[in-house]
Amino acid sequence: MLRTLTIRDFVIVDTIELEFSNGFSVFTGETGAGKSILIDALQLALGGRGDASMVREGAAKADITADFALTDAAARWLDEHEFKLEEGGALLRRVIDNAGRSKAYINGVAATAAQLRELGDMLVDIHGQHAHQSLLKPDAQRALLDNQIAVRDASARAEAQQVSNAWRSWRALVRQREEYETNAKNVLIERERLEWQVSELDKLAPKAGEWVEISNEHSRLSHAASLLEGAQEALAAISESEHPILSQLSSLNAKLGKLVDIDIQLQGVLDCMEPARIQLQEAVSELNNYIDKVELDPERLRVVDARMEALHSAARKYRVTPEELPDEHAALSAKLRQLADATDIDGLRKQEDKAKAAYMDVAAKLSVRRTKAAAELGTQVTAAMQELSMSGGSFAIALVGGEPGAHGLEQVEFLVAGHAGVAPRPLAKVASGGELARISLAISVITSNATTVPTLIFDEVDTGIGGGVAEVVGRLLKRLGQQRQVLCVTHLPQVASQANQHFQVAKGTTGEGRTVSRIDVLDSRARVEEVARMLGGIEITETTRKHARELLAS
Repeated sequence: MLRTLTIRDFVIVDTIELEFSNGFSVFTGETGAGKSILIDALQLALGGRGDASMVREGAAKADITADFALTDAAARWLDEHEFKLEEGGALLRRVIDNAGRSKAYINGVAATAAQLRELGDMLVDIHGQHAHQSLLKPDAQRALLDNQIAVRDASARAEAQQVSNAWRSWRALVRQREEYETNAKNVLIERERLEWQVSELDKLAPKAGEWVEISNEHSRLSHAASLLEGAQEALAAISESEHPILSQLSSLNAKLGKLVDIDIQLQGVLDCMEPARIQLQEAVSELNNYIDKVELDPERLRVVDARMEALHSAARKYRVTPEELPDEHAALSAKLRQLADATDIDGLRKQEDKAKAAYMDVAAKLSVRRTKAAAELGTQVTAAMQELSMSGGSFAIALVGGEPGAHGLEQVEFLVAGHAGVAPRPLAKVASGGELARISLAISVITSNATTVPTLIFDEVDTGIGGGVAEVVGRLLKRLGQQRQVLCVTHLPQVASQANQHFQVAKGTTGEGRTVSRIDVLDSRARVEEVARMLGGIEITETTRKHARELLAS
């Protein structure tokens, strides 16, 4: 769950530090006070998109830190990605400067925004105020149903990915076969060209790393005389001349060794010179070995020279560097094999049929999962609708067969009947704004029950709801708060009165004339005043206070 949230210099927030508890918490306040800014700040800490406009005017940077207690899955993720554990928690931090540059941290260790999002998905589920609008889109309906399946069975997400992969493989073969049928002549010409090129490179047989090796060998052979002469000259100077350096150095070391017995301060000089003598002896050994290996071999030089010319000529022809010839050879060979397969129309059709069968197999399994999940979710949302003053109404999920696609064999369509005796119709055609908001809330609550995410956030999802329904919504969220930590931005007093913890968001002005947003945790007396304000508007009477106390007592 979310334990603390610290916001500094974010939009109109100066500095805010909040501590959260279990259960159901609400944020209320006047319109424009900055209630949704809190959600925006938290989303930023969870890896959301940010820019320089989020930095408070006049500030250098915005800094948001969220501290979470860990689930087992989140703890495993931190361990796998080598982010140290902080007192059994996860500290997610995001910093954006006024130039738009962003930095992210997990437990004090630099991270990416993608890593914040991946970890955040295990910790928080946010239901935005426009969630009900997205429910009208077919893709959103399908995604919601598939997500419900994945929450119940982690293997289902991999199965949906298998359907997508199988679809792409099948369609690629279909396009390849169709392309061959329409461009058979061009394909044959291209195949002949590739056969000639691959044959030429097969004869040349360039090998990885060969160019570097043969270039080094060519340089060594072409300069063998000067290399041999230089090595012999160095060997003579060190150990074989009339007055070799090694002998002189050994003599000096011997003399210094005797002088050290007289004055110990010369020991440092001797310590420096002795390693030099040893290094020179090793140099003599290395030079002897080198001289034994260096050969004057004109015939080998001619062979190497001819090989270099052949590689260089081929590289020019294929417009690559000599080092890239082996990769070019492999690429052309692979393309030829692919084209050879492509010219086998019967073989292509067999591959296409095989890929289609593989797709139909995994897609059919996904259809079975969807059918079961659609029935369960329909029953649960229908039950929730009865609580939300849609008595007799029903919700169902239809799986409409259609053309096979990347997401399976069917389209997902949400159907709703507003009251008893009416056949369910597509959600987009029959739901009013208020009904849509209630259905969206019912779906949010039901789907949240199935998830293992410990913190749920509802950002004004009760828009379009009022009266007795609002009280039912409050009770639903409070009930959900007994299982999860629930944070809700609301404008409804009936919802706010059900909370275990109440935050008031207000906008004020500093001594410098800056507009800032502040947040206060309300005690029981202050809660009465805030709920009364939500009930009665600007003028709060004793009657509205009484009503507020009654709501809070309920």
